[in-house]
This record gives sequence, structure tokens and C-alpha cells, in this order.
Amino acid sequence: MPIMNHKACTQHVAVLVFPFASHPGTLLHFIRIISAMAPDVKFSFLSLAKSNSSLFTESNSKGFENIKPYNVWDGLTGGYAFSGNPLEPIDLFLKVAPGSFKKGIEEAEAEIGQKVGCLISDAFLWFAGEMAEEMQVPWVPLWTSGQRSLLAHVGTDVIREKVGASGEKDQSLDFLPGFSAFHVSDLPEGVAFENSESPIAVMVHKMGQKLPQATAVAINSFQDIDLEVVFELKKRFHKFLHVGPFSLTPTAPIHDEHGCLEWLDKHKRASVAYISFGSIAKLPPHELAALAEALEEGGFPFIWSFRGNEKDFPEGFVERTNRNGLGKVVPWVSQAKVLNHSSVGVFVTHCGWNSVLESITGGVPMICRPFLADQPLNMRTLEVLWRIGVGIEGGVLTKSGAMKALELCLSSKQGNEMRERTSILKVFAEEAVKSYGRTTEDLNVLVNEIICGPSKRKWLDWVTNLNWW
Repeated sequence: MPIMNHKACTQHVAVLVFPFASHPGTLLHFIRIISAMAPDVKFSFLSLAKSNSSLFTESNSKGFENIKPYNVWDGLTGGYAFSGNPLEPIDLFLKVAPGSFKKGIEEAEAEIGQKVGCLISDAFLWFAGEMAEEMQVPWVPLWTSGQRSLLAHVGTDVIREKVGASGEKDQSLDFLPGFSAFHVSDLPEGVAFENSESPIAVMVHKMGQKLPQATAVAINSFQDIDLEVVFELKKRFHKFLHVGPFSLTPTAPIHDEHGCLEWLDKHKRASVAYISFGSIAKLPPHELAALAEALEEGGFPFIWSFRGNEKDFPEGFVERTNRNGLGKVVPWVSQAKVLNHSSVGVFVTHCGWNSVLESITGGVPMICRPFLADQPLNMRTLEVLWRIGVGIEGGVLTKSGAMKALELCLSSKQGNEMRERTSILKVFAEEAVKSYGRTTEDLNVLVNEIICGPSKRKWLDWVTNLNWW
């Protein structure tokens, strides 16, 4: 995939991070991919100190010496006391972010001795477009979710006009290309009028209005996954570049410290349920207990990546299932590796986009229990459009509902059909990252035309035509 290096292709790129949830890690993965393609380019990675310290360790930074972290202010004062509102740190950060990033860029330019010639940002940071205009440099935002949620945000004003302030939840979205099977209730919170004044809703609304002005919009996805929506987005952006799925382009060593792969080796093909609800979402206690009881009573082998306290499970559940070999509860797994193991037959997930892509590239259908943001829209897409997943009856996990979904995915003809359809999408994803694939082509456009600039394009096009990778 990488293009050939040339000393003339030097540049300084500032990377502006939305430092919450999985966003920093996803953006760093993207920067590592393009930094390997353009090793003479310097990348200044601007984020919060806490996020940078967890991402830039000595062991996982080797080979990426052209990426350097710079810390920016989080907006919290010395006497700050957390109110308990999870959106508060985001709101405080966003209020000071433009000034904090400008200061970070000045620090990076002084240290490197080279002006920034391109801004790459998380797409959430809409004001990066205004900064790029002031600096007279290209702006490339990365959208870390899927095409369908991106179109919903870019089309927010049209959606609000069509739906109206008192729009019904079951109102059709058939006025949006590719959305005839979707309803207002499937949209990310804040796209329609409900909670439209929250900090997140205001941010993504401004983002949707600003993205069409970007030099190019990059997305962690592959083109063939949602063609009708892709073609619509291509009309709305100057360039729309597919640079994923990142799950097929690992940039750091993968460890199996809890022996999950060895455990999976002992189980039959497509017989194990893998369970994870991401880094933020947390099941309510009654749903946690219901899922645990369904697994144990139904005898479904499972691996559960669980970030909470094991005491949250029903009494004795972890010990019993570990002792009899039915299950394995661990604090962390290499998710992409686990989902690529032939023994995994279903993924019980919150439907975050990274998890959806990793399940697709593993060829594993999904049981969906979404919580927030784009997750309900992703679930509807999996269930109705691609038919590679199922929702939970009533949207809440019960023992009977969980058992029904697990049996359907692991032991029925419908489950096998979902697995076959997922495998087809897996092939499309694998084709995209091959040397002739769309993802590879779009990554080369990003490096050749935007980061290195038109003045370097002639030489780089000659190298690209050699097809040496």
C-alpha cells in the first residue's frame, strides 16, 4: 500500500484530536497509516496530556518517529470539581479548543522549525476548517463512523425542515437517498429537534454545515459497503476518500495477554459468542444479569470483554463458567483478532462503528444492543439493509430475549445466512485494501495531492504508476 519515499516530499501536518472515547486512537491509527506512506512528513499530534500518555508509549511508537504528540489544554481550571455530567468535560474542552490548538500549533512550528502546511482533524472539530482558512492550508477531517450517519449529519437542516419540530418517531426518512427503510427514531440524537441544543448536538450540526467546505473528507470505511449513500456524499464533498477499514491495516503489535485465542482453539467453528459494549457504554444491572443468565442457562460458550467489576455479575457466575469451560471474562481482548477466529459465531455489541467494521472483517454477524450516538442507526442498517445482525426484542436485554437472539445467530438457518452475507462484505473490505483497491487509491490521493501538494504530484504519480507495493 505505501507510496515510495522522496526527500522532496517534506511537509508539516498538524493533527487536531477530539480527545474523548475511542476518537484519539482511531485518528492516531489513520495518521500512522499515512505517516508510513510519507515518512519525510512531520505529524504534530495535538491532544490532551492524559490521552497522549496512553497512546504514545515506547513500545507502540517504534517505527513512527515522524509523529510527535503535543499536549493542549483541557479547559479545566485548578479549582474544577466534576459535576457528574459526562458531557461537561467535552463542553469545557470545546469552549477553549480553537485557542488551545492554535497555541499547540505555534509550539510545534517553533520546535520543528517548519510552518504547518496541512490540517488533519477529527471531523467533530468543525472549527478546524476556519483555522485552515486563516492559515491558507488544506483541511482534511476524518469521520470515524459510517457513511450513513455522516449523511444524516450533513443533511440535518433538510431533515429538520422535512420532519418539523414535532416530528413523529416513526416518520419515514425516504426523502434522503438510501433511507427509505429508516425512520426518525433511527437518527443519532440531536439530528432532529430532540436535544438539539446539547453540546454534542450543536457540535455535530456545525460539523455537518462545515464539512462540504473541506479539501477532502476521509472516512474509516470502504466504498462498497453502502454505495447509494456513498454516491450521495460524493456529490456533497470536494473529495470523499475511503481510507478504511482500519481493522485490516494494523499499525501496532497485537498481544493476547489473557489467552483468548488459545481458549477459542478448543471450541467448535462458529459456536462462541463474543461480548463487548465498548469503552463507554455500560449495561444496566438487570440487563447484565439477564445476559449472564441466558449464556449460562442456554449453555452458550462465550468470551466477555468486561471493563467493570466482576462483582457486578450474578453471584458465582464468573467462577462457575470459568471452571466448567463455558466462558471467559477478561478486562481486555484484541477484538479484531478474536472476531477473526473461526470459533466465534456471533458478536453481542453496542454497535459502535469500529466494532461493526471489526465484526464485518471477521465475518461475524451481530446481536445489537445500542446505547447512543450513531449506534441505533448502525443497528437498523445491520438488521434491515445488510441483514447481518439482529436487535434485541424491545431494545432491552432480557433472559428470554437474549437466549432467542443467541439461538437464532448460532443455531439456525437464518444465522448461517447472516454469516454468509457478512462474509461477502468481508471480501469487499479485503479487496478495498489490496494494491488495486479503492482504499489504497484514496490513500494515495490524500498523500499525493493534498499532503505533498500539487507541486510534487508529477514525480509521485510516476512512482505510483510503477505499482511497487
